[in-house]
Amino acid sequence: MLSVELHAHSELSYDGRDPVELLLEQAEAVGLDALAVTDHDEIEASLSAAAKAQEYGLVGIPGMEVSSAAGHILALGVEELVPAGLRFDETLARIRDQDGIAVVPHPFQKSRHGVAPHISREQLANADAIEVYNSRLFTGRANRQAERFAEKHDLPMTAGSDAHIAEMVGQAVTEVDAYHRSAEGILDAIEEGRTSVVGKRTPWFISIQQFSGGVKRRVASMFPW
Repeated sequence: MLSVELHAHSELSYDGRDPVELLLEQAEAVGLDALAVTDHDEIEASLSAAAKAQEYGLVGIPGMEVSSAAGHILALGVEELVPAGLRFDETLARIRDQDGIAVVPHPFQKSRHGVAPHISREQLANADAIEVYNSRLFTGRANRQAERFAEKHDLPMTAGSDAHIAEMVGQAVTEVDAYHRSAEGILDAIEEGRTSVVGKRTPWFISIQQFSGGVKRRVASMFPW
């Protein structure tokens, strides 16, 4: 089994803080096997992390977190930018056009751009996998909803730290029964449902710190003067 972090943000995200080298160092330090950097509507840092991952003994998985018209979708295994603002179904199609997989993070958390309030259950069930454990949720209710939905629709399940600072990489990981220790092997195993989730909640004060830091950086980018 490989321990994989599928949801982490670098400084390229408007609400991220750290360069990819610090994320990779943390992933190595906590004993992960693979890391996907999934910045909001950006991909360059993820491609850089994937290229450097081997230096840290890791498998690098390129990807991003796409802001679809319905909410956020993790695009894993893509190497070109998936445009923001497209309909949910079109976003999934664009991800699959690149042989990537579409994982829906925190689907039932409206305040964090979860897609569930804006699409049908049939559409949500068309995802390749559902993130059923996100460590940044203040309560476990939305995680439990996601898990129940995935179970009902026989969808693969993943976990993600949703780390916006390097120290939180590895809080929640997806254990993957991959036949090959490679990005392709990991994504194939996820798509086939050979996963289990392990994690713990991000401490509330760190979640607040990450949120407030993201707000400050977003405001600063809007008013650079």
